[in-house]
Amino acid sequence: MSEEQQESGLSGLKKTILGVAGTAVTGFGIWVTTNINKIFGVEEESDVKTEQVQQIQQQPAAAPVVINLENNNTQQQSSGGGTHTREIIREVPAQQPAATPAPVVEKKETPAERIARLKAEKEAKNAGGNENS
Repeated sequence: MSEEQQESGLSGLKKTILGVAGTAVTGFGIWVTTNINKIFGVEEESDVKTEQVQQIQQQPAAAPVVINLENNNTQQQSSGGGTHTREIIREVPAQQPAATPAPVVEKKETPAERIARLKAEKEAKNAGGNENS
């Protein structure tokens, strides 16, 4: 009558034991990966002392930095034995984009207006079709 068969007691026990064993193996694997340094005796990098060797590298020349400023005032002051130049740099805020106009809201067509428009289009189509006949 029923297509499903009830499992025997030993079959259910076997599945339970396999499930518990699989969970235990997974837990053990997680523990091993967490404590792998302690298991294999690997020291932390901060504990290991290494010899620092400096390599002399020729660094490529840095590209020049160009800063464009619109308002750049220079003032000179004379004091005692020489001329000192003081440069004042003022930042100019970026131009704000123009305000976008409000979207145009079209008036929705009422059902009566739609029917009238469709009737007018149908009459125009019929009138155009009759002229050719």
